[in-house]
Amino acid sequence: MYTSFFGLNEKPFSITPDPRYLFMSERHGEALAHLVYGVTESGGFIQLTGEVGTGKTTLVRTLLLNRMPDNADVAVVMNPQLSVLEFLATICEELHIDVPHNRGSIKAQTDALNRHLLKAHAAGRRTILVVDEAQNLTPAVLEQVRLLTNLETAKQKLLQIILIGQPELRDLLARNDLRQLAQRITGRYHLEPLTSEETAHYIEHRLKVAGALGEVFDGSAKKETFRLSQGVPRLINVICDRALLGAYSRESRQVDSRLIRRAAAEVRGQLERSPWLRPIAVAAGVIGLAIIAASLWSINQPQATPPPDVAETPAVAVEAEAPAAAPDAVPTEPTVAAESPEPLPLLNEQLQLAADLTNRSAALTSLFNTWGLEYRRGPQSGCAQANDAGLACLYSRGSWSGLRQMDRPAILTLIDEGGETHEVVLIAINGAMAELSIGGVLVTHPVESIRDAWFGQYLLLWRPPKGQAASLGPNSRGPDVLWLRESLAAIDDQFVTSKPSSDIYDAELTRVVRAFQRANRLAVDGLAGQQTQIIINSMLAVDGTPRLRTPRLAQD
Repeated sequence: MYTSFFGLNEKPFSITPDPRYLFMSERHGEALAHLVYGVTESGGFIQLTGEVGTGKTTLVRTLLLNRMPDNADVAVVMNPQLSVLEFLATICEELHIDVPHNRGSIKAQTDALNRHLLKAHAAGRRTILVVDEAQNLTPAVLEQVRLLTNLETAKQKLLQIILIGQPELRDLLARNDLRQLAQRITGRYHLEPLTSEETAHYIEHRLKVAGALGEVFDGSAKKETFRLSQGVPRLINVICDRALLGAYSRESRQVDSRLIRRAAAEVRGQLERSPWLRPIAVAAGVIGLAIIAASLWSINQPQATPPPDVAETPAVAVEAEAPAAAPDAVPTEPTVAAESPEPLPLLNEQLQLAADLTNRSAALTSLFNTWGLEYRRGPQSGCAQANDAGLACLYSRGSWSGLRQMDRPAILTLIDEGGETHEVVLIAINGAMAELSIGGVLVTHPVESIRDAWFGQYLLLWRPPKGQAASLGPNSRGPDVLWLRESLAAIDDQFVTSKPSSDIYDAELTRVVRAFQRANRLAVDGLAGQQTQIIINSMLAVDGTPRLRTPRLAQD
């Protein structure tokens, strides 16, 4: 979604263990050296531990793909929560060992494995067993693994075992009944999180691998990422990925510390919160509704009647925060008339105080109201009710400009500074200000404040051309395709096709759709998905569709 916006070839902060993204910090370099030693030298056990998300599995993938000797046969056990028999059977399957008789016997599995190890040694091959998440091994399985290492020649063990696990593995191996196994561990390494400086280099490294040409995260963002992640790579990835999404939704080319904090709040569900928030939450619904309603009331209260020449001030001046008085007005009167109302509470305060009003049901009620429909709480979902009314739901992530293009009221998922999630309805956009419905109460806030709390997640309703939402593409056919041709032709002559009555999505229509998408700054894929169809509907000004561009209060 955000990759093209930032000029990236792919998402740089995926949590999948891709060896291409391995950042070789000093600690990771030492850990990899221990693993390489374990697979190239004779020994019993190599132990690598580290906290969750520190990069252990990525190191193992790098070892298996790039550092494994050519004469090595490797068995990898990723889920060791197995019985002794299941564990032995998994090793045999990984090494393609056939157990011809009595497969349900531990002795038969062990004998077959021992025969394989002897044959492999005779052929000059090494056999390596890698066990990930080894802290989940039972003592019985660990004892069986130890017994496997008893098979040896006069010079070396025939099975090299690498145990990868969380810090609990160290506690497990420290047990008195496992001391024989612990004594056979020839190499131990504990992988620590990254330092602050390494975190900054790590972020830059992953961005460069993904194709970034400039600096996307500023210095404060990198420092804040370290503070919130404590240098754990997996947490860094998740926070940075969400921060990029947040920057994309705000159409900002750079990520700052504020975006990082918002991203961490969304990921964790909470950040450090003030002690007064919890008692207030008990009465949040009542207090929030009262404050929001009072705010709206203060805005709508008529000011003292101005002199006639002030009342005739053009509309553009009325929209300003403090309209200037007419030149010939009495000096004291225009000053009173121009006084601003009491300032609205900040959006963050309103969200926190009205937490009980910002749930999905309340938001759906407000969204349905914009379409002149009634949302009924019950077993039937909101989208199912929308379908019954000939509408469809679009639940997605996007940018602010994308919302403006689709021009529909939408439920926005906002994250307050305490990390709590709120669902409010975007009702109208008027320049730098936007109108929200929070629990059915209308308030106005700067667009910038809303974008700061929004990470691109939205839900809107739209009316499909033939009643059912369907993405259209090559080889599609039917009345939806005919509607697409006719609608594009009605928008502009440049989108007219040579077969205006054809209901087949052919190559020419694909080219026209791509041209339309390019002209409207959409993803150019030649497919008429829901977003493309919604924008077509907006440009055709279909009747009965609520819009964002005209503020509701201006319509009354």
